[in-house]
Amino acid sequence: MGGPIPGFRDYTELVGQFGGEDLDRPLAGDTMLYTSGTTGRPKGVLRGRVADTRPPSRAGLAGMQMIRTYLPDGDDGVHLVACPLYHAGPVSYAEGAALLGADLVLMDGWDAEEFLRLVASHRVTSTFLVPIQFVRLLRLPPEVRARYDVGSLGLVIHGSAPVAPDVKRAMIEWLGPVLYEFYGGTEGGGCTISSAEWLARPGSVGRPFPHLELSILDDEGRSVATGVEGEVWFRQPGEFTYKDDPDKTAAAVRNGLMTLGDIGYVDDEGYLFLCDRRADVIVSGGVNIYPAQIEAALAGFPGLADCCVVGAPDDEWGEMVVAVVEPVEGVELDPEALRAFAAGRLARYQVPRRIDLVGSLPRTETGKLARRAVRNPYWSGRERRI
Repeated sequence: MGGPIPGFRDYTELVGQFGGEDLDRPLAGDTMLYTSGTTGRPKGVLRGRVADTRPPSRAGLAGMQMIRTYLPDGDDGVHLVACPLYHAGPVSYAEGAALLGADLVLMDGWDAEEFLRLVASHRVTSTFLVPIQFVRLLRLPPEVRARYDVGSLGLVIHGSAPVAPDVKRAMIEWLGPVLYEFYGGTEGGGCTISSAEWLARPGSVGRPFPHLELSILDDEGRSVATGVEGEVWFRQPGEFTYKDDPDKTAAAVRNGLMTLGDIGYVDDEGYLFLCDRRADVIVSGGVNIYPAQIEAALAGFPGLADCCVVGAPDDEWGEMVVAVVEPVEGVELDPEALRAFAAGRLARYQVPRRIDLVGSLPRTETGKLARRAVRNPYWSGRERRI
């Protein structure tokens, strides 16, 4: 770091007080990672208790498994950490690469050209990215991209958000068939697909990991036919619960199956295609945005009778935040004034990029906002609604 940092101890001083002999009984331990739902309140995900096993951790083992699957010779080269390590994906693959003998290079914030420079200068062999980073890389001028040799990359793992087919195809044309996508969550589940498989089935997120069983069920919990949309469920080893939230757990775990709340279908070869999401969360640039938080902030605006915040398609970010608002009868509501009001109460990424005025918002007989009826028109004519 170039010198001492106030409040921190010197590493060599800290470890120097311990002996170099092996621990008598080393334990892998485990983590309780947090994920968020439509309310935006973090939920701790408690997985089945790990036995008193030796290291590595469960997260590290998962990262090792994915890397070994697509880099059969392992990864004893260089892994570039280009995403925050507080996310489950980046930390799992970083730990897995380190366990396989790779050196780690950490970016101090995202910059597309700096990413290419680091790949070229360190001869990076693997990395984890999200789709918005693909967009930023592809936006670089051709002469900038040509300046850097990225031929060392053998594995680019990506997930966390849907990727536009044209974007993924362009990345494969540039980097070669080194992109490997996964679909899953902190709770578990999971599918994966190689570049070659994806090119044959554009839009698919792949087939389930070998230890998982994938089911597509209707609202009554019955299996649907091939090609028919339903909710995506997985059967996996072990169980999980949301810490201190039995209702949320009951909604996501049923008869030995678990769901992340997504809608999709499988083709005749078992490849999963995602279509929609039951949860209200908006995913923009790989970041979860929670409509309830935004709606609560907008509710205090004078002249606003009702509002519904939804995600609409955006070619760069995946989704953008749209506020559909119902003014008080007789009031001429100014959308720009509402945006300014929101900007004073929300983080910048939460402020609606578009505000649409309607005469009335649809609600169910029980008074609940019919959010999907508001959202669906924005996705009309698209194969995917996430």
